[in-house]
Parts: sequence; C-alpha cells; structure tokens
Amino acid sequence: MRSPLRILTIGLLAGALAPAQEEQKKDSPPDPMPVEREASVTIDGELIDYRVTSAKLVLKKDDGTPRASIFHISYERTGIRNASQRPVVFAFNGGPGSSAVWLHLGALGPRLVPSTPDGTSVLPPPQRVRPNPHSILDVADLVFIDPVSTGYSRADKEAKPSEFHGLEGDIESVSDFIRRWITEHRRWGSPKFLLGESYGGIRAAGVAHHLQQRYGMNLNGVVLLSSLLDFRTLRPAQGDDLYYTTFLSAFTATAHHHGRLKGDREKLLADARKFAAGEYTVALRRGNSLPRAEQTRIARRLSELTGIAPAIILEENLRLSATRFRKELLRDRGLVLGRFDARVAWPAYDRSSDYPAYDPSYSTVYGAFSTAMLDYLSGELGWKEESPYEILTGKVRPWDYGADNSSVNMSGRLQAAMRDNPNLRVLVQCGQTDLATAPGAIEYSVEHFFNLPVERMDDIEFAYYEAGHMFYLNEPDLAKMRRDLLGFLADE
Repeated sequence: MRSPLRILTIGLLAGALAPAQEEQKKDSPPDPMPVEREASVTIDGELIDYRVTSAKLVLKKDDGTPRASIFHISYERTGIRNASQRPVVFAFNGGPGSSAVWLHLGALGPRLVPSTPDGTSVLPPPQRVRPNPHSILDVADLVFIDPVSTGYSRADKEAKPSEFHGLEGDIESVSDFIRRWITEHRRWGSPKFLLGESYGGIRAAGVAHHLQQRYGMNLNGVVLLSSLLDFRTLRPAQGDDLYYTTFLSAFTATAHHHGRLKGDREKLLADARKFAAGEYTVALRRGNSLPRAEQTRIARRLSELTGIAPAIILEENLRLSATRFRKELLRDRGLVLGRFDARVAWPAYDRSSDYPAYDPSYSTVYGAFSTAMLDYLSGELGWKEESPYEILTGKVRPWDYGADNSSVNMSGRLQAAMRDNPNLRVLVQCGQTDLATAPGAIEYSVEHFFNLPVERMDDIEFAYYEAGHMFYLNEPDLAKMRRDLLGFLADE
C-alpha cells in the first residue's frame, strides 16, 4: 500500500553561493526555508500525486529592505509534463483579518475538515483533516495566501503593520506576493485565477486591476465567493435604504428553508427580487411621506416574503435588518439563526432581547477549523512556529478603507480590469441563506456595471447554492462548487 506521505529533504551545499550572491545575502536576508512534503489524494476516482509547500515569502522594498513575510501553502500536482502551463488558483478569505484556512480546509485543498453532511452541527472535538475528494487539485495548482497579520504572516520589525491594514496596502502587498510567486515558480505561462471569499471579493477586484496596471499580468478569471463589491449594499444608513432591498431574497430563502414559507421556492425568490426592485424600493424612498395604509400593505407583503409578522415589520419602519430577522423568525421556538448560515438554528438563551447575542453558524466552525489547521500544520505539513496562527484576528483594526466620506465600491476597478483584459471572466458564487453577504447585494452591484459593453456581461456567471456564506460546508454544495469551478477553469 502506498504511503500517503513522503518527505522531501532539502539540503544546502556549502560554498555554493558565489561572492556576489553572498554580498546580496548580507544586504537582503533570504526568505525563510520552506518545508516541502509529497502526498496523494483520490479525486474523481483518480489518484493525484502532489507536492505541498509551506513557506514564507518576504516582501521587500526596492532597495531590498524586508517589509513583511507572507505565509502561504501551495499545492502543485506532480508528474505533469507541462507544469509551467498548468492553471494556478490564488485563494484568500476576507475579514478583513481572516487567514485562508476556510477555503483551504473547507473547500479547495486536498485535505478537509470533517463536518456533518449538511454542515449545521458540530462534531465532537478534536477535529483532524481527512482527504477531500472534491478538491480541484486535479485540474489546477493551488496557493492559499494569508495576508499580513493573519495566519503566520507578519510585518517586518522595521515596518508598520498599519501599512498593510487597509484597502490599498492590502491590495498592493497581495499583488506583490502573487507576482513574486509566479516569477519564482516560473508560472508566467500558466492560466492565472483569483478566488476570494467575502471581503476577499473586494481584494480580488483590486488585485486583478493592480496586477494588470502595475505588472502587466492579465488574469484568466476571478471567482467571487459569497463576496461583495459595494459596501452600501451591506451597511444600512439613515436615508440610504439599499441594504434592505438587497437582503430580502435571502430572508425569503431562509424562511422557506425553516418551513415558515410554503410553496415553490424559486417562484418565491423571483417574487422577492421583483418586489425588492420595484414596490419596496419606491416605498422606502418615500420615507415618512408614505401613507399609513400603504405602509400596512407593504408590511403585509413583506410578511408573505419573510415569515415575519407585519407588526414587527411596521415596528422597524418597513426596514427589517438581518440581525432582527435572525432573532424573530424562530423566536416562538426559542431559537436564533446563524449570520453566516441561517440554516443553523441554536438556542437563543436571551429570549427577551430583540437581537441575537451570538452567531451559531460561526460556532459550528471556529473551534473545528482552528484545531484541525494547527494539527495539520504541525503534523502532516511539518511546519513549526511559536507565534499563534491567527485564524481570524482583530489585530488588523482599525482597517483603513480610504473611502474619504464615501463607501468602498470596487465595481469600477473590476470593470476596468475586464475592459483592459477582454479575456477576463468572472464567476460569482452565492449561498441562498447567507445573511452576511446576501446574494442580492452582489447581484445589485453587477446589475450596475454600466461601463462594460453589453456583450461583456456574458463573461460574468452566477452560481447559487443551498447553504450560506460558507456553503461548501454543505456536502452537496461542495460537490456542486467543484463542478462549477471545473467548468469555469476549463472555459478558456
């Protein structure tokens, strides 16, 4: 029986450096020594051999001064004739402040954190990774990036972490990492893809544009998974009601999942989208001038689409937030819904409050992924480090959005990237019960891509999944995600 893990030994030959290289080494410290392993995984009935490399790549200023070390884990399939032409996918999560552990061990990599089949319950600890038969490693190499201050990535002692804790600094540093990785692995001839989850969609749009403008690196595709482009769609403000209309269809999907709405779900979703874009938008626009009778009518229609009583909707001035919805939908059962995945319903504990005290869908994953990642790093991958691996950290705050009295909106940069690169395609993946970045939010953003020719809109695909923000925790969705990604990667 073939051993699943084979260790590669990396040796340094004494005296191999030329004098010029030795001088360069003194001025500019080399990147920390990577740790390589070889292993295999069975995907779609085929045994896939691969090399996994855990490493830190040191970003440097023009004079060679270190700026930050970026921890990353890359997977490259071995035994391929033209490896330099094989697709490579750079994946990262969001936050800001999140490592890439969720995409790494939840969806794309050859190892997977086990969960219940639908991902809504917690298995007894401790968790250990198992082979992932739904990985896309058979068709593309994978690089998981931990931005500065997440994972084991850190700013250099001579640099200020705040340089990387903001919209522009983050985009620039991640872009520089990708350029360096591509160069050092001789992969300029490979098809190149970005896959960003949540705030990672903001990052992906910015990185795609920056790579083209700064380095002339044209990408083949960008995947926006449970992502956003325009923060107005997620953050309600007095006088700006866009948020309430973009979240309505997610409320409908969630209420249907929990049996509070009956009938054909797809028709209900179509009705919700139509109502949100029409009568609901008009009603909110009128504010206090909306007649009481009309308020009552709109509240009743919203109740039919959300399962929330009209009295509560009127109490909220027709502006039902995801937070209130999560507490109200199953209040009579003493349950509160998850924010990341509203299919998850756990005890509310504080029943008197109108708002949830916690997110049970986050509780289902944090401990499991943290334990499994650290066990995988120190065990199978052989990476040793004293500092904590930052799964999801607040150390990046305050985050500099650089919006100057406006909301961050990266739609323009993604449109510019598509304009300047006619072959750039986009795949948008949405979880129906996602109450963190609801599908309606990014649907709205894409519907307002006015700076692209109509025919280019065909290069933007949407895919929908049954679960929430991390829909890949639901095994049927994970299988569908793989099929969708294979089709996207192959559609050159």
